[in-house]
Amino acid sequence: MANFGIILQYDGSRYNGWQRQGNTPDTIQEKLESILERLYGEPIDLNGSGRTDAGVHALHQVANYRIPRILSRYSCQEIQDYFNAYLPADIRVLSVQKVEERFHARLNATGKLYEYRIDCGEIARVFDRKYLYRVNEPLNLPRMQEAAEYLTGTHDFRSFCSNRQMKKSTVRTIYSIDFDLSDGILSIRYHGDGFLQHMVRILTGTLIEIGSGDMLPSQIPLILEGRDRSLAGFTAPPQALFLVDVYYDTDH
Repeated sequence: MANFGIILQYDGSRYNGWQRQGNTPDTIQEKLESILERLYGEPIDLNGSGRTDAGVHALHQVANYRIPRILSRYSCQEIQDYFNAYLPADIRVLSVQKVEERFHARLNATGKLYEYRIDCGEIARVFDRKYLYRVNEPLNLPRMQEAAEYLTGTHDFRSFCSNRQMKKSTVRTIYSIDFDLSDGILSIRYHGDGFLQHMVRILTGTLIEIGSGDMLPSQIPLILEGRDRSLAGFTAPPQALFLVDVYYDTDH
């Protein structure tokens, strides 16, 4: 089998997330697979590094697909050009390359980097407002940073997962949570080995509640120990969340 790796980016505003759902053509996976089927003349399964939620964007998403070598008659550049000729303008394939046959975009991923962008300036942004979450009250950044210290490391993050029936392990490792405040935009970057359903958005909602004074940083250990979604903060909306990067062993 020939295996092709793809790096792409997309504006998720009008899509129902990454994963093909069957009842709607408006997913990123469906758009890409329909073009692959047109190119090769048969259905092709595409593996993404993860399932971004409806409305979430990606600056650097990774995917791969395998085909019989007899179908492998196009160069990587031809495949990339074909994608971008037929994809809508809010999805772009940045590169296509041949990868090892055993490579799997999701199973081989060792980490991901997400960024959430909050507009907390004195005056709300106009032109990039669709990609920000507006918070009107002042946020106490030192308190948010204090709370983030409790969240880093390996923990059971069940309280920060929206799937209350999750049967698989909810233990994850967060390597770092970094804050950058510039020109009224607070960016929070989460680097971890993997994230549960809506986990980054729930973490962000919790940090916002701490920054606004509705919760205390010292509550974080109790929230983690409680393993109960109702203990954590609200789920921040999707439009301000970006998948920034996906990591593999070869990156290090």
